[in-house]
Amino acid sequence: MTSMLLRRRTLLGIGLGVLAAPSALSAPTGDQVRFFQIGTGTTGGTYFLIGGLLANAVSNPPGSRPCDRGGACGVPGLIVVAQATSGAVNNIGLMRSRRLESALVQADIAHVALTGGDPFQKTPYPDLRAIANLYTETIHLVTRAGSGIKSPADLKGKRVALGEQGSGTLVTARALLSTYGLSEKTVKPFYLSPAAGGDRLEAGELDAFLIVGGYPLPAVADLARRIPIALVPFDDARATQLMKRLPHFTEARIEAETYDGVPATRSLGVGAMWVVRGDLKPELVHDITAALWNSQTRSMLDNGHPRGRSIQLATALAGLSVPLHPGAERFYRAKGLIKGDPPSKAPATH
Repeated sequence: MTSMLLRRRTLLGIGLGVLAAPSALSAPTGDQVRFFQIGTGTTGGTYFLIGGLLANAVSNPPGSRPCDRGGACGVPGLIVVAQATSGAVNNIGLMRSRRLESALVQADIAHVALTGGDPFQKTPYPDLRAIANLYTETIHLVTRAGSGIKSPADLKGKRVALGEQGSGTLVTARALLSTYGLSEKTVKPFYLSPAAGGDRLEAGELDAFLIVGGYPLPAVADLARRIPIALVPFDDARATQLMKRLPHFTEARIEAETYDGVPATRSLGVGAMWVVRGDLKPELVHDITAALWNSQTRSMLDNGHPRGRSIQLATALAGLSVPLHPGAERFYRAKGLIKGDPPSKAPATH
């Protein structure tokens, strides 16, 4: 299952068509070349695009021009790969098995992985550590305009794509259904990527699909250009209950015309975090963290994707749901962002 979920589609920071071996970091070759992977999500989601920007920013392969001459400003000798996966839950499993060094995950998923909550009761990952909080991602419940689905409660009996197996979206979808008095038995569930969900919705084979991600989501934007769509709001008492159940979620808003013809929509948001394995060397993680926050990376993020502009040093420690990696903590202390104990503990969710 894992080998199927680790997709062969990669976006490389320096445009190379190779994939790092799982042990590449422990075995530098040639002119001190090291490989480092970032698990992202499906190619129709924001994680994949943001992961590509981060890979570009942090990579600095041997032979690159110096940073002060317009060259790479990343970690010397490091080649970073943004790897497509089925999402946050899959990413955690791949990190536990040492097939990924790092990943992008929802804050709530990271916390339940750390503490052994659902769906990690049998496979907790207490060694999970954070580099930074990146940006807020929002719940998108997408349907056709005029479908009659005005609230998540209206999904009863409907054909709904809840996200792929191994995705953080599916974990959120199950909590959402439960909060609204529904379950996978009271809807007609499909387990699809956002792009596949959009195609099925356009073909009349689905009534709605769910995805959690930073807007604008490529799969949703593409669908909105093909057919009239609507976003179902989360603005009632049960949405408040959902935030109590999932305290890493907060009120959020998807702005008008983010997607063609769609008005501003109230939703729920959760932090997207860049996490790493706790066994990685502090020096490496410190250097990656420093590369994340240098001025060249700032330019890449600002010009690469709308969510990239939300990735700010001032909010790097906001809402962290797992402890910082010691290498990242050293960077933030040197910057004066941590003066006492690190922001290493989050409220229990289970």
